[in-house]
Amino acid sequence: MLQPFQTVFAVPLSCNSCVEEVTSSLTKLDGITSIKPSISNQTISITGTAPPSAIVSAIQLTGRDAILRGSGASNSAAVCILETPAPEPLSHPSAHPALAVSGFREPAKESPVKGLARLVQISKTTTLIDLTIRGLEPGRYHASIRETGDISRGVGGVGGVWAGLRSSFWAESGMKGGDASNIGEQDGGIGEKGVLGTVEVGPRGAGNAYLHRPVQIWEVIGRGMVVSRSLPGMEMGMKEDNGNIVLGVIARSAGVWDNDKTVCSCSGKTVWEERDEMRKKGIN
Repeated sequence: MLQPFQTVFAVPLSCNSCVEEVTSSLTKLDGITSIKPSISNQTISITGTAPPSAIVSAIQLTGRDAILRGSGASNSAAVCILETPAPEPLSHPSAHPALAVSGFREPAKESPVKGLARLVQISKTTTLIDLTIRGLEPGRYHASIRETGDISRGVGGVGGVWAGLRSSFWAESGMKGGDASNIGEQDGGIGEKGVLGTVEVGPRGAGNAYLHRPVQIWEVIGRGMVVSRSLPGMEMGMKEDNGNIVLGVIARSAGVWDNDKTVCSCSGKTVWEERDEMRKKGIN
């Protein structure tokens, strides 16, 4: 059984009717044990095991938005924004005079954010991964944590699967690179520590997975995360990915009550203005 954890969301609340409507929507979710709204602080504190992404969706069903302000205890939460890989270096720059100076292929017209992973450590041995994917082709995708966080060269820069012992794993399991759906599943898995599990992307290009793995947040900060159709660590040169691969760097995020800002000191924008910008980039 998963251990309950606390999350705090910024939500526009102007009256008791607002509170009742949002609370009613949230109580329909499984795994919520406590809901504490605050009109004065414009926040809702929730305790339970429901995925933060599901909580945001439930609040949005009431016509309001929600921003995750913190989750778990201090130093126990992280986030990873998943994007399409950066343009690859040219193999023969001389064949592309217009791009020879930069040494890179012509970038795509747009490279939207296509996923978000929220990580919360709920015990000494368990971290939850709330993975959301948007804008990829339908199918099964594999999520993994990598040895390094150098995403400047795409998948080629993040190294192999973290704590990987792939050859011995394949040998022990009798698998030959076929179906890897059982690797890293929620039973704890017997494969690499960095193999998180799978997410099914539906016909509309959206998918969600709520996984838990025996890792600690401090171990994964600064490492890369990759989500692709290919088996973890086998993405290089796999034509079937066909651009349907996203990656990012895992960064520490605020715990509950660690983030009380309402205006960014750098940009001078409110959290809601920043939220609008993030939504335009595909971060929900």
